[in-house]
Amino acid sequence: MESYTVNQAALRGRAAGPAGPSHVNHGVTYFLFPLEVERLSGATDTLNVVVSEEMLAACPILPGEGYQVTGEIRSFNNRSGVGSRLVITFFAKTLAPAQGSHENHLELVGVLCRAPTLRRTPLGREICDLLLAVNRRYGRADYLPCITWGALARSCGELEIGDTVHLTGRLQSRKYRKVQGDREEERTAFEISVLSLEPVGSQTSA
Repeated sequence: MESYTVNQAALRGRAAGPAGPSHVNHGVTYFLFPLEVERLSGATDTLNVVVSEEMLAACPILPGEGYQVTGEIRSFNNRSGVGSRLVITFFAKTLAPAQGSHENHLELVGVLCRAPTLRRTPLGREICDLLLAVNRRYGRADYLPCITWGALARSCGELEIGDTVHLTGRLQSRKYRKVQGDREEERTAFEISVLSLEPVGSQTSA
């Protein structure tokens, strides 16, 4: 499986706010900033980008300015009890000022670790939810929620736990309402909208 692992992504958009402290890992301090990336439809995804202190010193984040980042999609389990339990971020490996049209694309190869869930929207459109495990080095893995639509969703509904797949798509954000006791909260979910997908070793797309 290790040789099949792929996790690479690129974003270009504008900073929606300043960078703030995120976490420290192996003595390296990391910061997080929101990057707004427009879709062709005109909708906007606001995505959380994690950058190292060294990277931020070389390229300070100024709200409203444009930036290009490349890196990986990462996940971690939120055990605080506040917000989503599975947190998805964009882990930057390069960061630079950038202008021009917005960009959002990724490529992943990983293993399905949950049975696909095929469902319909209230308007009757078919959707299939997938959870993909993508290995990192040193034995860790990222668990990434993916969503497919239409004919591709129907094909993905036939996949099984343990299947290795290669996909391309985009990282997107989605607002939803969560009932907590006697109150309702607005939360943001992050997921991968799949453009193409095929089982590894197959010559035909799903």
